[in-house]
Amino acid sequence: MDTNTALKTEFNDVAPRQQLESAVVRFAGDSGDGMQVTGGQFTLSAALAGNNLATFPDFPAEIRAPVGTTFGVSSFQINFGSRVIKTSGDEFDLLVAMNPAALFVELKGLKPGGVIIVDTGSFNARNLRKAGYLANPLEDGSLDGYRVIELDISQLTLDAVKEFGLTNKEALRCKNFWTLGYVFWMFANKRKETVDWLRQKFAKRPEIAEANVAALNAGHALGETSETADGFQGFAIPQKEHAEPGLYRTVMGSEAIAWGLVTGAKLAGLNLTFCSYPITPASSVLHTLSNMGEYNVSTFQAEDEIAAACAAIGASYAGSLGVTSSSGPGIALKGEAIGLAIGIEIPLIVLNTQRAGPSTGLPTKTEQSDLYQAVYGRNADSPLVVLAARSPADCFDVAIEAVRLATKYMTPVMLLSDGYIGNAAEPWLIPDIDALTPFPVQFRTDPEGFHPFVRNPETLARAWAIPGTPDLMHRIGGIEKDYDSGHISYDPDNHQKMTTVRAAKINGIARDIPEQSVEVGPDSGPIAVVGWGSTYGPINRAVSNLLDQGKTVSHIHLTHIWPLPANLGELLGQFDKILVPEMNTGQLLTVLRSEFLAPAKGINKVTGQPFKIRELELAITAEMEA
Repeated sequence: MDTNTALKTEFNDVAPRQQLESAVVRFAGDSGDGMQVTGGQFTLSAALAGNNLATFPDFPAEIRAPVGTTFGVSSFQINFGSRVIKTSGDEFDLLVAMNPAALFVELKGLKPGGVIIVDTGSFNARNLRKAGYLANPLEDGSLDGYRVIELDISQLTLDAVKEFGLTNKEALRCKNFWTLGYVFWMFANKRKETVDWLRQKFAKRPEIAEANVAALNAGHALGETSETADGFQGFAIPQKEHAEPGLYRTVMGSEAIAWGLVTGAKLAGLNLTFCSYPITPASSVLHTLSNMGEYNVSTFQAEDEIAAACAAIGASYAGSLGVTSSSGPGIALKGEAIGLAIGIEIPLIVLNTQRAGPSTGLPTKTEQSDLYQAVYGRNADSPLVVLAARSPADCFDVAIEAVRLATKYMTPVMLLSDGYIGNAAEPWLIPDIDALTPFPVQFRTDPEGFHPFVRNPETLARAWAIPGTPDLMHRIGGIEKDYDSGHISYDPDNHQKMTTVRAAKINGIARDIPEQSVEVGPDSGPIAVVGWGSTYGPINRAVSNLLDQGKTVSHIHLTHIWPLPANLGELLGQFDKILVPEMNTGQLLTVLRSEFLAPAKGINKVTGQPFKIRELELAITAEMEA
C-alpha cells in the first residue's frame, strides 16, 4: 500500500470499538528499541486528535544495558482522553511489550483484562532466560487474565521494508514504527504528522525515512485487515473540550522552564546567561536554551559544577541574569558558590531537577529528594527563596516568578523540578506574552551616597550597579561587609546585623507572594492533604475522587516553599488532620512541623516512581477512618 493510499484510510474502520473516556498506554522494550521516540510520536498524534494527556518517560540509567535484560527496559507511558488528565495514569489499558524482559518488568502495571501486544519474534529461549522466565508466558497460561495480541513484529517489519535495501540490523530498527502504526490503528489516530516527521528527521537518508514510513503503514494496514479471536477492534477515545479556549501545544517541563526563564528575563529587561554542567536529568534545559541565542540568551557549558555556578554569579555581577542548573549531587557541589551569592546578595537562579539519591543513586528515576538541601543545605545562616513547579506546564509560570523575586530582592532563588516533571509532557495554553506584567530592573546609576549595600527600605534589596558605571566603582566578595559602607568588616555587631537583615529580606517576601488557597475541597474540615511539586496530579485526582464519593477532604499545594505563604499556618490550623504525601521520607513534613507545630503525618514513597492515584486514595481513606 503506497503512502497516499494508506493515509486516506485513517477512519475507515466500521467494526465497533471499545469506548473509553481515557486510556493509559505503556510502550516498553529494550533501551535500543526506540520506545521514547515511539511514545513521543504517539503523544503528538494524541494531542492533534484533541485529547488531553500526560506522559511519563521511564528509562534506565545505563547508556546501553545488555540487550534483553530487565534492567535495560525502557518505557514510555501516556494517559490521554477527553476528561481532564492530571497524571500519567495508574494501571495500563494497553501494554506494548517488545521483548520478554519488557513483559516481565511491566506486566504488574496492566489492569485485569487489559490488552498486551507482544513481539513473538523476540520470545526465544535466550531472551526468555535473560528475562528470568522459566517457561514461555505466551504458552503457560499465565496471561489468561488478559487480552493478548501475538504478532511477529520483527518478521513483519522485515517483510515491510525489504524493498529498501537496508541491512538486517537497520531493518529491525524500523519495528518500533511498525508497532506504532498498529497502535495508531487501535486508537484511530492519524499518521500524517509522523510520516512528515520521519521524512524531515531522515532527510539525508531517504531510504531510512521511507522504510520507516512503510513499516508504519504496514502495521496500520494489518490492524485494519486482521481480526482477533474475540472480535476486538480497538478503542474509541472522544476529543476533549478545553476548559479555557486558546492555542495549545504539548510541552515538557524542561522546555517550559527554559521558555519561562527567557520570558522572565525579557520582562525584567535583562539578557540571560545560562551556565551549566551536564547532569541527568537537568541537561535538557541547557539543550533547549542553547538554541535560543536570538532571544538574548548566552549559554556556557562549564568544566564542572562549581565553575558553572561561579560563572553565573559573574554574569549577574556584570548586569545579566545568571542562571545555573543541576540535580542534587551537582547542587551539593555548587553549595559554596550559592552561599557566596547569598552573601554578596546578587540575583541567581538555581534550577534543581531532582532525582533519586544519595550520590549517583537512581539518576533517571524521580524523587523529591532535595527540599532539605534547598531550604537548609548551606553553611551558616544562609536563607534563599525556594519555589517548586507542580507540572510541566506550570514550570513556565514558576520560572517567571523565580526571575521576578531574584531581581526584585537581589537574592538567589532555587527552583525545584524533578525527573518526572522535566521529562513528562502535557498540554499547555500558549500565553499572550504581551499581556504579562513587566518588572524591569532599575540599575543604580546615581553616585550620591552609593555603596554596594545601600538598601531599598521596602524590600531590603541592595543596589545593583553594573561595573563600569561612572563613579560607582565597588567591590563585593565572600568576606562579610560593613552594613554602612560595604567595606570588609570583622565587627561582631555588624555581622549580627547583616545576618539579621539578610534573613528579614527573605522573610519579607512572604508579603509579596499570593496567600495560600485550597485547590479542591472546603477551606476547613477533618483532613487536608498538603503537597508540593510533582505530587500535584495524583493528590488532586485522589482528593477529587474522594469528594465525589461524598467524603470531606481538601487539597493544599505549595509553590512557594521558602518563605512559606503568610497565611499558611492559619490555614493548616483549620483542619483536624494533615497528611503530606512526598517522594522522600518526610522533608516538607519536617518543615511544616517546625514552622507551625502542625499535627502532620507523612505518606512517603522512594521507589523512583510517581505516586499512583489509588494508593493515595487508600492512604487518605485509612487516615480518615483511623
